[in-house]
Amino acid sequence: MNIAVFASGRGSNFDAILGAIRHGTLPARICCLLSNRSDAGALSLAREHDIPAVHCSRLQYPTDEVFADGMLEILRTHGTEFIALAGYLKRVPTSVVAAFRHRIVNIHPALLPAFGGHGMYGHHVHEAVLAAGAKESGATVHLVDEEYDRGPIVAQRSVPVLPDDTPETLAARVLTVEHALYPETLAAFARGRVRVDGRRAWILP
Repeated sequence: MNIAVFASGRGSNFDAILGAIRHGTLPARICCLLSNRSDAGALSLAREHDIPAVHCSRLQYPTDEVFADGMLEILRTHGTEFIALAGYLKRVPTSVVAAFRHRIVNIHPALLPAFGGHGMYGHHVHEAVLAAGAKESGATVHLVDEEYDRGPIVAQRSVPVLPDDTPETLAARVLTVEHALYPETLAAFARGRVRVDGRRAWILP
């Protein structure tokens, strides 16, 4: 399975995916790394592994439509079969979501449907979890549709929220889970073990 990874930051989940491929637990290859930020650490990480690293920003294109067409052309050029969002902080154009329906996923640092939606990313999520007094949090892998964090949930894993947690300590605990859950879920897709029926998705035994 040829996976295009989208990332906006340093690329820790991207690195976890690379590790799983290297260790043989994820039967896939990364065909390209795409980032909306030219200074993203994930781009440098991709180049270190001889993976095509592409800066693709809306600011480079005159209209939303031309931007979406440009993104699709990049994905076609690199033979993309599947997209994994790994800390990508921009909305994916509707036409790209449509072209990769049920073949585009995201990992979110909370137990959706709680603590998701527009503006809920990074430390904002963990601050909201603590402010709500939640007893647990975790990570969710979900299919991407046209709304933020609303696509069918494929897999989740929880962690406890401790009494003395800060957003930073909770984030670190959740990130450890993300680095295990995301490659495992991508492997299920690569092996044809994921089923989708309307708003439901699940992994076969």
